[in-house]
Amino acid sequence: MPSEDPAKPKGPRRSPKAIVACLVALAILTAVDLWSKDVAQAALSRAPLAPASEVCVPDDSGRVFMQRLQTPPVVLSKDYLELRYAENCGAAFGVLDRGPAWMRLALFGPAALAATIGLLWLFVTGYGGRLFAISVPLIASGALGNLIDRFRFGYVIDFIRFHIHESFVWPTFNVADSTITIGVALLLIEGLLSPRTAAPPQPVPQAATNPSADVETPR
Repeated sequence: MPSEDPAKPKGPRRSPKAIVACLVALAILTAVDLWSKDVAQAALSRAPLAPASEVCVPDDSGRVFMQRLQTPPVVLSKDYLELRYAENCGAAFGVLDRGPAWMRLALFGPAALAATIGLLWLFVTGYGGRLFAISVPLIASGALGNLIDRFRFGYVIDFIRFHIHESFVWPTFNVADSTITIGVALLLIEGLLSPRTAAPPQPVPQAATNPSADVETPR
């Protein structure tokens, strides 16, 4: 009968109470992310006077124009942190922002759903420890929040802009990007802190421990 790998970080299935807590946290975090984007859209942008260009499609010069116009940003810390409306056609922090529309749709949609379903399945089956359990709703809510934005608008609303004067500017991000980043950091920390369990020694055949057992004594 095959034995289970003792190094595999999998325990008993999580209790119904833990599963409900995870789903509630997932719903709350997703709702907060979508709410924050709606507030940012209303407070930091306005509708254009003329019809906007096609969503996330570059013009002949390769530029992509936003569907809404920016209004003055809200400065939280002068020269360091502000709230500024932006539309992200790519992934987190603007990755693949200039990619073709079909590529973004083919990559981001299935990837977000697969990540969410996979993490929830691992959570339910007892995989990982405390940090993994905390990271699941953080990552899944971020993936779902940005995916919902793509279905609603065709792009993701970003509005948190961190910069050091103008010498360093981090790509504008949102609450979903933040929760994904925190969740991934927790996964890495748990992986570094988890003890490595050595595999048990394999039994040594009798012939190897007693070389003279199968050798006939000369007469």
